[in-house]
Amino acid sequence: MKRKVIILLVAAMMISCSQSDKKNTETNKPVNTKILVKTAVAQKQVIDRIQEFSATVESEKTNNIAPNAPVRISKILVETGDHVVKEQKLVQMDATNLAQLELQIENSKKDFERIDELYKIGGVSKANWDAAKMALDLQVTSYGNLLENTQLMAPISGVITARNYDDGDMYNAARPVLVIEQITPVKLLINVSEQYYTQVKKGLQADVKLDVYGDEIFKGEISLIHPTLNSATRTFAVEIKLANRDERVRPGMFGRVILNFGKKEGIMISDVAVQKQIGTNEKYAFAVKNGAVERRVVALGVQNGNMIEILSGINEGEEVAITSLSQLDDGKEVTVKND
Repeated sequence: MKRKVIILLVAAMMISCSQSDKKNTETNKPVNTKILVKTAVAQKQVIDRIQEFSATVESEKTNNIAPNAPVRISKILVETGDHVVKEQKLVQMDATNLAQLELQIENSKKDFERIDELYKIGGVSKANWDAAKMALDLQVTSYGNLLENTQLMAPISGVITARNYDDGDMYNAARPVLVIEQITPVKLLINVSEQYYTQVKKGLQADVKLDVYGDEIFKGEISLIHPTLNSATRTFAVEIKLANRDERVRPGMFGRVILNFGKKEGIMISDVAVQKQIGTNEKYAFAVKNGAVERRVVALGVQNGNMIEILSGINEGEEVAITSLSQLDDGKEVTVKND
């Protein structure tokens, strides 16, 4: 009986050692550190080169209506929202100084007429005649300037968009009396990438969508191309003009300008493959090659749905990672599983 117990103990110890060795063997097995990724292939496609730009509507012209000196306002003849035409009288300023100058001119004219008669018969010198004539001419010129600043006229046709005073107020230079904006036409200013510089031409048609009108399209055209580029953003300014004859488009509205540069062939990848370096404008993607990834800086072109054009950094036919991107780094080993 004693011998039987010993045999059982020995057998139990052997089994325990065997299981321990098995566990140790499993623990020492190499751990698979490869990251599982899905990929997409960069493919050459025919692309509609349609670009969209955000912009705010601006008036064609804006004029501040004000005299050139502090004067009391007698009467403002228009209200905010009124349509006005060029040369329409808008404001009557205090005319006291104008009336005084009129009297001075009348007296100067009489004096000059008397001196002119004397000059004709040799009663005064040419120098005296010239001095009298100059004094009268200066007063007439001053009258014209004062009249212009007493009766304020509209320099353009447009809409009154601001009225900053009431009748009887003293004008000060802090604010104009009125603001006129010309809204037929209106314009939008956009910044276009330098890659399109040779293709942007005056007269090129543009579609404009305004948030307030949903998907309704307003037709415009390029009216001005700024001749220099911004060296920091590599863009140039382009002005889009809308006729706006029905005046539905107003300054301050937010819009999107759509330009169509035709078709071309380009390399496209899924836009989820492209990452942005935090703190910079650098964009990059991970090319999968020989079981590892290569971090590639990429230059981007046209966005077309969920696909984006690659101008440089990824070649046609190369695979790019589209999952587990936050875990990847240059040289990281990966396992590709596309199912």
